[in-house]
Amino acid sequence: MSALCPSISSTTVPKADARAKIERCCYKTGMKRLTTIVALTLVPVAAAAQSSGVLATRRPITWGMIFALLFLMLGPIKLLGPFAAATKDCDRVFRLRLATRAFLFSAAAVTIAGALGQQMLENFAIPVLVLQIAAGLILFLVALQAVMHQYDVTRPPERTEPPTLAHAFSPLAFPTIVTPYGIAAVIILISLAPTTEIRLMVAGVVYFILFLDWLAMLVAHLIVRWFNPLLLLLGVILGVSQVALGLQLMLGGMEGLIAQGVFTAPGK
Repeated sequence: MSALCPSISSTTVPKADARAKIERCCYKTGMKRLTTIVALTLVPVAAAAQSSGVLATRRPITWGMIFALLFLMLGPIKLLGPFAAATKDCDRVFRLRLATRAFLFSAAAVTIAGALGQQMLENFAIPVLVLQIAAGLILFLVALQAVMHQYDVTRPPERTEPPTLAHAFSPLAFPTIVTPYGIAAVIILISLAPTTEIRLMVAGVVYFILFLDWLAMLVAHLIVRWFNPLLLLLGVILGVSQVALGLQLMLGGMEGLIAQGVFTAPGK
């Protein structure tokens, strides 16, 4: 039986108040320790990654470009509004449990995708450029739908039933956090990585972005409450950027296939 979201307005007793204070104290202490550990782990990696031409492509790809690409596809901007709306009547403990489960499911999904994606491309003889075109097409269609939805006068009815921990997998972890085009981007980057060290560093960037998603879910209500107009503006910018990126991925993939002579008739 999945745990239901407990309402904040429920009556409490002194013992429950004391327990809630202890949980908040442990929560803050754990957050500080976890942030420090992640920062100390990623700073040396970021310092060692300041080089150009990371991946085996015709055009040099820097770590800044990789982070921007993955942040655009897997980052927390698209996550704040839905998470805050779904858990508006839930207490902090339930939000922490839901966000943690979603983070673990997301990390497992990208790990499986990175481990099996390249092998599946080889088994089905799918060129990386074809996967790039497919990712660009999905990203273009999804982003275009989100942009055009802003002009839709009719709005879907809001959810009335409280969320459960089962929502951590769907729709939270997939497809909200780990999008289909995000999985494709991870597979492409892993496939293009020339060494195991580069693959591990790409994986580190992906896990760091998922960690940012987890932090964003924990403070989503505060961000939406104080910066809702800015989030709307960022959502528009993100949507337009994703539409352009989807087109760029498709055009780049087509350009690469043409350069390889895929569309050239034999003997010409």
